[in-house]
Amino acid sequence: MSLRTRLLILVIAAMLVPAILVGLRFVQNRASEIDAALANLAASADDIASDLNEKIQGTAQLHYGLARARDLDTRDKAACSAFLSDVREEYPQFTGILTIDPDGSLFCDSLRTNRTLDLNDRGYFKQVKGLQGVVAVEPVFGRLTGLSVLQIAYPVRSEAGALKFVLLASFNLNKFAEFHDKRLLAEKDILLVDAKGTVLVAPKGGGWSEPVGGSIAGSDLFRFAAAPDGEPFREVTDRGGRTQIWGVARSPSIRKAGLTIMVGRSKDGLVAAANRRLYEDMAILAVALLLLLAGLWILTTVSIGRQVGRLATMAKRLGRGDLSARIPEPHPGGELGGLMTLLNGTAESLEQQRAAIADLNQKLSQSQKMEAMGQLTGGVAHDFNNLLTVILGNSEHLADQLAGNKELHRIAGDIATAAERGSDLTRSLLAFARKQPLRPREIDIAEKVLGMEQLLRRTLGEHIECRFAFEQDLWPASVDPGQLTTALLNLVLNARDAMPEGGKLTVEVHNSSLGESDLDVNGEPRPGDYVMVAVTDTGSGMTSEVASRAFEPFFTTKEVGKGTGLGLSMVYGFARQSGGLVQMQSEPGRGSVIRLFFPRLAAPPGEDLRPAEATVTQAGHETILLVEDDDMVRAYVESELRTLGYRVVATSNGPAALEVLRQPGDIQLLFTDVVMPGGMFGPELAKQATELRPDLKVLFTSGYSQTPVKTPDGAGEARILTKPFRRKDLAAMLRSALASTSR
Repeated sequence: MSLRTRLLILVIAAMLVPAILVGLRFVQNRASEIDAALANLAASADDIASDLNEKIQGTAQLHYGLARARDLDTRDKAACSAFLSDVREEYPQFTGILTIDPDGSLFCDSLRTNRTLDLNDRGYFKQVKGLQGVVAVEPVFGRLTGLSVLQIAYPVRSEAGALKFVLLASFNLNKFAEFHDKRLLAEKDILLVDAKGTVLVAPKGGGWSEPVGGSIAGSDLFRFAAAPDGEPFREVTDRGGRTQIWGVARSPSIRKAGLTIMVGRSKDGLVAAANRRLYEDMAILAVALLLLLAGLWILTTVSIGRQVGRLATMAKRLGRGDLSARIPEPHPGGELGGLMTLLNGTAESLEQQRAAIADLNQKLSQSQKMEAMGQLTGGVAHDFNNLLTVILGNSEHLADQLAGNKELHRIAGDIATAAERGSDLTRSLLAFARKQPLRPREIDIAEKVLGMEQLLRRTLGEHIECRFAFEQDLWPASVDPGQLTTALLNLVLNARDAMPEGGKLTVEVHNSSLGESDLDVNGEPRPGDYVMVAVTDTGSGMTSEVASRAFEPFFTTKEVGKGTGLGLSMVYGFARQSGGLVQMQSEPGRGSVIRLFFPRLAAPPGEDLRPAEATVTQAGHETILLVEDDDMVRAYVESELRTLGYRVVATSNGPAALEVLRQPGDIQLLFTDVVMPGGMFGPELAKQATELRPDLKVLFTSGYSQTPVKTPDGAGEARILTKPFRRKDLAAMLRSALASTSR
């Protein structure tokens, strides 16, 4: 028997089984299809309710935007109505948009009727007067149009919370129902009624008898719809003997708005649909049989072996790892063609996955490199600050001992100055990398900027001229020094990128008093006294469109991989968090100037501003438990503590310190490093130590800590002495810690 005959027999035999199954399915699945159609009624009603919910939310968003429009903040009724008329043309789903004064009188409307209406009796107006930032909703017949609408009201309040006016949009329920009637292909009837049973939108079908404005309050249909947790659908027979099946939307928000949405369908139509499905299946079966029989002859004519050979060649190339292999067009029909398409798609997908894996490997490598750089920066900072602590402390000790020898005393002072510069460099690098917790404090901003001069000049390069200008007698300001460093570096880097061929950059710091007409980049006035930091460049500048988005997160005009778009947004956030503001001016080809304003800090009257050196003279007598893993640092600190008059017990790690605390002896303060080897860091040691001795005071020291250090009870940030430190700083922090109130 030939292959053609075998295929023909297989096709005929295969078609017998579907034909029998279709007949059985009609008998067995007729009820389930009707049940599915019934469930679809409730689902359709819920879909319509969901869409209406979205329309309400969209209208709320429109109200939120209109509430901030200057055209509405006016008592010019004609101008207000004209503006609302323009808005109404953009939103045809509304029959009208209007504003209502707090006394309930209509002020302006998009229809420009110039009518006088008192809306105090409207439920939505009574409700909206007590709301804040949300809308009130009520289905009614519009007084201006007479149409059934969903009134969506929004209270517009002043900054003090007083009601300025009410925005009202009348959502057209008729058009809304017509849209969904078309979407449902007129197979279902849509009925909208309010909470009292008044018909707002009547079905288009000829079997419905109650007109728009009529009431179905006493009907079985309304009792079914009004039941809060009733059955999903119900059969209702009208006065003409026509049986209709209705489903109702159970959306709580729509019910709360006083609206009931129902979708109905003729019961005869449901049965007819099941019968129609049988006829469609039989027709499809017949067409498929004819097509398969015709395709059988075509398939046996075309060389099946040739197509199988193409598949085998493709499989061999894929087996050798050649993911660029493809079976060229044209492909045959049927399973062989589908298999060829599937193989081509699989090869293309594998090729894309290989490229994606390569890209992910590259990104992972970059991420690991950056993580390693961050860990290296922290580790180097920790060890470097330990070394600087010893250098700075011993140079200070030498300076005291060599006070009589001017030359050696000067050399010791130079060593201390170099150590402090090394400490500043370490702090600048860590602040730039955002690897240490920083806190605002009162600083001289000009002095801080001047200390960054060399770093900024190296950042700009020799092709850019850099100038600094500082006003005398600057006002005090409370600023996070590290964040100020990061912000200034971001601004200087942006200026450098805007001047690839060279140019001039100016950094200014001076006092500034702003008035109501001085606006920040968001157009808000923030009058007051500020210390201003301005960065001016002669670079390419920005267009007004780019400048308006310059402070948006992730917005950048740089090429991919050359900027994250976070620099200016970080600068803006830092200034605003500090209580200040940002201003920017820029023109294409004429450069840019960005100004940061930090609030003036007024010192309290009679504040004692004695220098920290005064605390050095306060001698100590208490016993201090010193925990430091670095031998040189531990030896230096122990010596300094004894010089200051304290009794010292020194250990190199946390477990050893705990063992000391378990022994009898009077110890008033634990002075511990934050980062130590051996698995127990300073915060954990402090927690266990205060559990052993609740009255024990704690002072931390660290050259690098990526996260803020908490007090042993976790109630706030702990007192920490940053390495490297001078003797006067050590003495001051010790006395402050010992004088603190016990927990």
